[in-house]
Amino acid sequence: MNLTNTKTVYLCTNCGHNAPKWQGKCDSCHEWNTYEEKVVSKKSTAVKRAKSPNKTSPILVGDITGSVVLRTETHDQELQRVLGGGIVPGSVVLVGGQPGIGKSTLLLQLSLYSKQKILYVSGEESAEQIKIRADRIGIKNTSCFIYAESDIDAIITQAVDTQAEMIIIDSIQTMLHNEIGSGAGSVAQIRGCTEKLIQYAKEKHVPIFIVGHITKEGNLAGPKVLEHMVDVVLQFEGDQNYSYRILRSLKNRFGSTEEIGIYKMQQEGMEPVSNPSQLFLSQHPQQLSGSAICASLEGKRPLLLETQALVSPTVYSSPQRSATGYDQRRMSMLLAVLEKRCRIPIGLSDVFLNIVGGIKASDPGMDLAILAALMSSHLDISIPSDSCFAGEVGLSGEIRAVRRLESRIQEADRLGFKHFFYSDHTDLSLDSDVLSIRLHPLSKTTDLMELLQG
Repeated sequence: MNLTNTKTVYLCTNCGHNAPKWQGKCDSCHEWNTYEEKVVSKKSTAVKRAKSPNKTSPILVGDITGSVVLRTETHDQELQRVLGGGIVPGSVVLVGGQPGIGKSTLLLQLSLYSKQKILYVSGEESAEQIKIRADRIGIKNTSCFIYAESDIDAIITQAVDTQAEMIIIDSIQTMLHNEIGSGAGSVAQIRGCTEKLIQYAKEKHVPIFIVGHITKEGNLAGPKVLEHMVDVVLQFEGDQNYSYRILRSLKNRFGSTEEIGIYKMQQEGMEPVSNPSQLFLSQHPQQLSGSAICASLEGKRPLLLETQALVSPTVYSSPQRSATGYDQRRMSMLLAVLEKRCRIPIGLSDVFLNIVGGIKASDPGMDLAILAALMSSHLDISIPSDSCFAGEVGLSGEIRAVRRLESRIQEADRLGFKHFFYSDHTDLSLDSDVLSIRLHPLSKTTDLMELLQG
């Protein structure tokens, strides 16, 4: 008796939605001509019961053992910070980012500096191309195997034969599963290959790093379920015109998602930056208008950044508004606060804002520094280079408290700043006697303008 039935379904290559028949527009993501035909087999329930694992019973939470997560340390302290203290055995980590941002370089560097037996799988480059990059980085690990292959079954076989202690897949969009009829990079292929890698990682307790492409909107390519399947999702960010990169944790089942790692792209690879604030402030001008230092927060990490503003009379019928590294809509809100609450006629002026270093910041605590830079440029008054700002600005012109202000103040004090401006609505637990920095609480934006003018 034949216990296997086959049927045909149509899968959307953009979002993974399935339909019983072909249609031009996807009902889920509303994209056109994205459905592909796929033949699936469905075994009878009798066969499924026969092959199902032994039944388990619920366990009291107090009786569960092995709650301590053992981690493997890496040479890269920034990566170790983002992962939550090291690599967890059996974990699956998805690393995404724009092309050329440094994903492959970072993971190859992890392989070459590790003390474990590594299987580095590349479906995009040949072994010779990887060797050229490895020579530039510097080969420290002689137990790193390079395997240029895209067949997922062959990769699993080689992982068993080489007894690899860690596997790196570059990238998941190039992998192929023989039992799936669609082409490489399709939703079905990405999901099928990832499921097989996760199964191997959990059975053998081998950590696996997977490189994933991103779409033009900046999201990870493939089905959204891919991010739910893996244990950790890391996003590599940065502007290719600058050498700085940020590794951000979007999901972490073994640690916090409020940690970031900062790197500098060098000829020899990705160099971890242990003191990013000092690096971003290395070219801070001494006595120029339109420049202010903000104590921002990236995750749990305080980061001092320079904000630059240029306000000049417009020569066109409508003024220009441009923001680099900052939300332009929030900048427009701050300009409206200046116009309404501070009586500064800025509506007929061109305004340009820049966050130095190619960093894209979204911390609301940067509002006060940006407002100070705008005032400084408009009034042509320089802000002392030993001053630092942190505060959120409301629509009524009030300066609101920001989170983790103590860590921001300590970072500014460590770097030698003498004055710190913040909201007077903050309850500080710091002992000001042990700090060499002076604290200046502000209530409204008009207080800031009086300080600059006075």
